[in-house]
Amino acid sequence: MAGQFEALPGGGAAVALDEVEISILRSLAVQLLELIGPGDEPAEGEDPLAALFAEGPSEPPSDPALARLFPDAYARPGVERAENGAEEEELRALSAEFRRFTENELRARKRDDVLAVVRSLDALTVTGEGGAVLKLTAEDSLRWLGALNDLRLTIGTRLQVTDDDETGDLYRLPDSDPRKPMVMAYLWLGALQETLVETLTS
Repeated sequence: MAGQFEALPGGGAAVALDEVEISILRSLAVQLLELIGPGDEPAEGEDPLAALFAEGPSEPPSDPALARLFPDAYARPGVERAENGAEEEELRALSAEFRRFTENELRARKRDDVLAVVRSLDALTVTGEGGAVLKLTAEDSLRWLGALNDLRLTIGTRLQVTDDDETGDLYRLPDSDPRKPMVMAYLWLGALQETLVETLTS
């Protein structure tokens, strides 16, 4: 089980983590929480239902990592500009309208996923051997899967990873390269994500 998720009887998944891995995962999750930002709590006396339907931003985030987590709904991958200006303007307008009514909810969901990771790590009891076994319910497994995916997207964006060079050049970085620790985290999170997917689909 060390280093990879395995299915639990009756649903859910488990993985053995050492103290360093727990610390790294928690630190990355907290940083992602800070990047996503705090939730918009209803002002005192404000109707919570009204806050639920509050409009969000219409422009994409300026931070490339956030833009990757909250992409335009009507962007055309691999096409920098639409064939004509009118079509490009229409796509922008559709994306802005979609973002206004969905981004707040999407941020809240991503925030909840990452909070679930932090809370489950905080609940672990590290043994004398310096490790613990993390056991997740089926529901928490899905939250972890979402958070692991968002962590990889964020780190991948910071590393400027593209679909074409997913891991090839990353494996060959020298230890002296300042990106090496981030690359190791990126690859490790990918392995965790892959084995968690396997437990949920087996």
